[in-house]
Amino acid sequence: MGSGRRGAPPRFVLRDVSEKNREGKRTARERLAEEREKQKAAEKRRRALIVGASVVCVLGLAAVIGVVAANAGKDDGGDASGPVVVPSGANGENSLALPVGDAGARSTLTVWEDFRCPACKSFEDAYRPTIHELTEAGQLKVEYRLVTLIDGNMGGSGSRKAANAAACAQNAGKFPAYHDVLYQNQPPETDDAFSRNSKLIDLAKKVDGLDTAAFRTCVENGTHDAWVAKSNEAFQKGGYGGTPSVFLNGTNIYADRSMTPAKLKQMVEKNAQG
Repeated sequence: MGSGRRGAPPRFVLRDVSEKNREGKRTARERLAEEREKQKAAEKRRRALIVGASVVCVLGLAAVIGVVAANAGKDDGGDASGPVVVPSGANGENSLALPVGDAGARSTLTVWEDFRCPACKSFEDAYRPTIHELTEAGQLKVEYRLVTLIDGNMGGSGSRKAANAAACAQNAGKFPAYHDVLYQNQPPETDDAFSRNSKLIDLAKKVDGLDTAAFRTCVENGTHDAWVAKSNEAFQKGGYGGTPSVFLNGTNIYADRSMTPAKLKQMVEKNAQG
């Protein structure tokens, strides 16, 4: 009996220790479970933040796109409310086209352009020699129609003022040469350098006989601003996709991916032969 009494305490001690071990293990599991729950909650918050940030970015981009779309094709208008003064020799519907070449040519190239438009410059740089060759040969006449699309998209007034200056050059019989000078000296799209009359007048010095008092007055007064606005309005109403928009005898050749200066020349020469 005595040995039994002496052996009893260890059994109580073992049971107590076992219970403590189980309690410790349960507490550890609970802590692990709690930690996992915390991690899950943190992951949910992280994902929510990412999604929220993405939504904000998308909404912000949509807002920017909306602003650009809302402004597309609009410019500051200039003195569009003033009298429409048609440049000398302008023809076509409402006298909005500036003609270059023989009026009797069997092919007509209609070009909608913006002097601030980089794509227009690329077109001019690529096709200028061919267009000159064909107009000088009497096989092609060109109708230039001026647009102020970039003023609306980027802000500023360079498209309008350059177009007005080109119309002033038309009055002096110098439009083709000045037209080329403007594209050869086109500033970056974001640089509204053509909004400065001094810049436009300085470029006129590159064309023999253009830098006159009459030309300067025409540029500084914005004589043809309302006419330019009418031309841009016709572009908007026409539903054209952008600038340049180029048509040969009514067919959109700028949209033709296979079009090249050589192909244009071949088409014009074939038409000239009847």
